[in-house]
Amino acid sequence: MALRRIPIIPGHFYPHYVVWEITLRCDQPCAHCGSRAGNSRINELSMDEAFVVVDHLRQLGTREVVLIGGEAYLHDGFLTITRALRDAGICPTVTTGGRGIDAHLARAMKDAGVHRVSVSIDGLAHSHDIIRRCKSSFDSTTRALEHLRDAGIPIAANTHVNRINRDDLEPLYEHLKAAGIMAWQVQITAALGRAADRPAMLLQPYDLLDVVPRIAALKKRAYRDGILLMPGNNLGFFGPEEALLRSLEEGGRDHFVGCQAGQRVMGIESDGTVKGCPSLQTYAYTGGNIREKPLTQLWNESSVLGFTRTRTVDDLWGFCRTCPFADPCMGGCSFTAHALFGRPGNNPYCHFRARTLAAQNKRERLVPTSAAEGKPFDDGRFELVEEPLSAPEPHADMPKETLVQITRAPRADRER
Repeated sequence: MALRRIPIIPGHFYPHYVVWEITLRCDQPCAHCGSRAGNSRINELSMDEAFVVVDHLRQLGTREVVLIGGEAYLHDGFLTITRALRDAGICPTVTTGGRGIDAHLARAMKDAGVHRVSVSIDGLAHSHDIIRRCKSSFDSTTRALEHLRDAGIPIAANTHVNRINRDDLEPLYEHLKAAGIMAWQVQITAALGRAADRPAMLLQPYDLLDVVPRIAALKKRAYRDGILLMPGNNLGFFGPEEALLRSLEEGGRDHFVGCQAGQRVMGIESDGTVKGCPSLQTYAYTGGNIREKPLTQLWNESSVLGFTRTRTVDDLWGFCRTCPFADPCMGGCSFTAHALFGRPGNNPYCHFRARTLAAQNKRERLVPTSAAEGKPFDDGRFELVEEPLSAPEPHADMPKETLVQITRAPRADRER
């Protein structure tokens, strides 16, 4: 999610930060893609409809729009939409896999008003290419950072951490620092979309005992290097490093303040579907479609879109209901918990929870029980097994994907 602090005004809800998927078309078949991007959605918004979205976002007071896909630059109107956002007084930024960004496109993005670009990079070359299922993806991603930097666009990076790439964190930081990034967002791979098909690649909750302190140590280094390292909304939660991880400035005392979906965050899919967060499961959290009602009306009236506005600790369950941080945390990241159990409110991906159980010589292990359907933003089901902290690691096969089999990304010109 956002690399910048979202101001929290009690009782005041407006979509400060909007993630807009302008097309589902993509040039990489990533193994962890929550939206299962590749081909365009059927009946994606026209340019006239896109201009209406821009105007409604202006009316709602949106400050920043992140254009994503798929790959946003594969949309024929990418630069036109970017200019429209800029002209409406909204800051346009981009999150991208970067495979198709050359020097010419980078300069065009700068001229259109792109304020910042975050490039997704998921490990060093071997890990990244395996996860992206695309040979030489790491090299093209690194070149994209260089082209964007040379065009004068501030560059950032974002990384999904999982069992394929978790050992790459420290050397990846050095690589990104050398590339000139100003910020790095780190989150865990959630069991959403294609990642739900590959449970062996997912971190186990007890892996946070190792991963979170390492990320905290990297944040201290990043402060010294002038880089802002921030956790995504599904990483961390009230362990001893919480203030360090969440704060924008060294010595800060910030902390997680609960899922902001539908409060200060909104997601828009390329066919006009609106959700409180771009990563929420479409089948469960659709607040409506802009073709049916104006975006301003959906934001102000849809109880599904704004489901977090009225939640209380009584909506939590399991460990999260009894947690001393229940009130500020509200069960952590909603889509991550829902991806495991079919509803939010109990999130085992929590550093405080893992530490609490470890102090009792216990750990929780996630075991898949049913598969996802194969649709964008879908999920399967898992059950939690509580076992001794020292229990042997069960054998689990990693995805049988090799770079020999995935030398080319699939065509992205057919419609879904």
